[in-house]
Amino acid sequence: MDIKESLEVLIDKAILSAMEDGSLALDEAPAASLERPRDEANGDWASTVGMRTAKLARMAPRDVAQIIVDHIPANDMIASVEIAGPGFINIRLADAVLQSVVREVREEAEDFGRGTIPEGERKINLEYVSANPTGPLHVGHGRWAALGDSMARVMRHAGYDVYEEFYINDHGTQLDVFGNSVGVRYMQLLGHDAQMPEQCYGGSYVADIAQGIIDREGRKYEDMTDAERMEAFREIAYREMLEDQRKILANMGTEFDCWFSERSLYVPDENGETAVTRSLAAMDEKGYIYEKEGATWFKSSALGDEKDRVLIKANGEMTYFMSDVAYHYDKMMRGFDHLINIWGADHHGYVKRCECMLEAWGWPGALEIVLGQLVNLYRDGEAVRMSKRTGEMVTLEELVDEVGVDATRYLMLSRSSDQPIDFDIEVAKKKDASNPVYYVQYAHARICSILRKAAPAELAAKAEDGQITTDELAKDIIPENCDLSPLTHESELALMRKMADFPNMIALAARDRAPFRLSHYAQEIASLFHAFYTDCRVLTDDDNNERPADDPVRIARLALCDATRIMIALTLDLMGVSAPSKM
Repeated sequence: MDIKESLEVLIDKAILSAMEDGSLALDEAPAASLERPRDEANGDWASTVGMRTAKLARMAPRDVAQIIVDHIPANDMIASVEIAGPGFINIRLADAVLQSVVREVREEAEDFGRGTIPEGERKINLEYVSANPTGPLHVGHGRWAALGDSMARVMRHAGYDVYEEFYINDHGTQLDVFGNSVGVRYMQLLGHDAQMPEQCYGGSYVADIAQGIIDREGRKYEDMTDAERMEAFREIAYREMLEDQRKILANMGTEFDCWFSERSLYVPDENGETAVTRSLAAMDEKGYIYEKEGATWFKSSALGDEKDRVLIKANGEMTYFMSDVAYHYDKMMRGFDHLINIWGADHHGYVKRCECMLEAWGWPGALEIVLGQLVNLYRDGEAVRMSKRTGEMVTLEELVDEVGVDATRYLMLSRSSDQPIDFDIEVAKKKDASNPVYYVQYAHARICSILRKAAPAELAAKAEDGQITTDELAKDIIPENCDLSPLTHESELALMRKMADFPNMIALAARDRAPFRLSHYAQEIASLFHAFYTDCRVLTDDDNNERPADDPVRIARLALCDATRIMIALTLDLMGVSAPSKM
C-alpha cells in the first residue's frame, strides 16, 4: 500500500468512526479521494470529502471537515492537518514518511511500484504495429512500436497479464500486387521493356529487392510467365520484407510474443474447418448472419453500427473485414479475456463494426481500440517530407539510424497517443537540456558520477572500468539502513515526494493506457534532482570542505542520490530507453 492509499485508509476510518458515534449522520461513507494540492504550500495531499459530504450531512463543509479531522486515528504519517478555504482537508506528511521512500526504493529497486490488481488476472492480448509486409516501416509505425511496447511494460509492472502480438497481413491481393511489382522491376533490370502497372508498389525498395534476387539467383526467373514470376516473387519479397520489419523492430527493443499470420485463418484443421468458418458459425448461431443477393452479411446494425457489413462477396471473395472477424474470434478462442488494438487515427470509422462483432459473440466490451495520431517530422523547425537518400518517405530505419533508438522511443512517447507528435530530428540529436531524453539521461549519468566520486579510489576505478555495476558500487558505499533523518531540506523533500508518486502514477498510466506519463515523470524527477544538487551539497559542506566518509548528511544525501538514480533508470526502462552511467 503506497502513501496515498495509506492516508485514504486513515481518513476512511475517521469517517466511519464519526458515523458510528453519531457525529456525522450519513447513510453511506464517502471516499476520501486524496489529490495533490495545486499549491505545494498547502501540504502534500488534500481531500474535498468535507465539501462533497456537506449536503448529505446537512452541515457546513468546514464543520464536516473538522469532524473528520477530529476523528483521524493516531498515526506517525501525518505531521499536520489544516482545514482551508471552503472545507479542504490539507495534510502535511511527516518527514520520516518521505524519508522511508528512499529506503523502500533502494530495497525494491526495479520492483518499486510493482502492483497486483484483480484485473491483472485477466489475460490481455495487445496487438500493435501490424504493418503490411509490402513496404518498409514508416515513422508512424515507430510510434506504435514505442507506444505498444511501453504500454505492455507499464501494464505488466502494474500487475496486468499482457501478451504482445503482431498481425501479419499476408493474405489477399496486396501481396499479388507486391510480387508483380518486384517482377516488373526484375525484368526491367535485366533489360526488358516491362511497364509498371497502374496498381503497383513503386518505391525504390522494390527495385532493391529485385536487384537482390538477381545478385543471388541471376536470370533464373526470366523465362517464367508473368503469373509464375509474380507467385515466386510474392513469396520471396514477402519473406524479405517481413524479416526486415522484424529486424528493425528488434533493433528498437520491441519484441512480440507472437507474429500471427493472416493466412493461418484460412488453413483447415483436421475437421476441415478454418478460423473463418468457425467464427462465422459462432456468429450465425447468435443470429447475426444472413444471406442477401448471394453475399454473406453481418447484422451489425442490430448492435449499433450504422449499417450491416459484407463478410463474403457474392463471387465468394472474402472481404478484409472477414479476416478481422476470424482473427478476433481466434484471439478469444486462444484464451484471451480482453483485446487491445493500437490503430492509426485513420481507422476511426472501422472501430464500431469491430466492437459489434465481439458483442455478437457475447463478449461486449472485450475489444478496446487505442487510436493514435500522426508523427510530423521536422528538421530545425522545417517540415521533412522526403528521405534525402531515396527521395521518398522517411523510413523508421532511417530515423533510428540518424537519431538513435533512445531518442526515437522517448520522443515517440512524449505526448498522449491521441495527439500528433512534432518530431524534430535536430533536437533529438542535441546533447543539451533542449533535448528531453538527453536531459533525463544526463541526470542519471550525473548521479553515477557522484557515486564514483564518493567511493574509495579502488572501487571508483572498478566502476569506471565497468568491473562492477553502479548498483554494486552504491551498496558498497551506502549502508542499507543508514540514517535518513538529515533529509529535511525542501529540495530533498520535493524529490522524495516525486518518488512517492511513482506507484500511483504507474497504476494510472496502466489503467489509462498512457505510457506518455512516464516521459513527464522522468523529466520532473530529473529537474527536481538538478535543483536538489544545486541547493544541497552532497560531498562537500557549505564552505566547500570535503565531508568525511562517515558524515551523516553525506551518507543520507548519497542514499537520496542513489534512490533517484534507481527511479530514473526504472522509468526509462519502462519506456524502453537506456540509462547510461556515463555521457
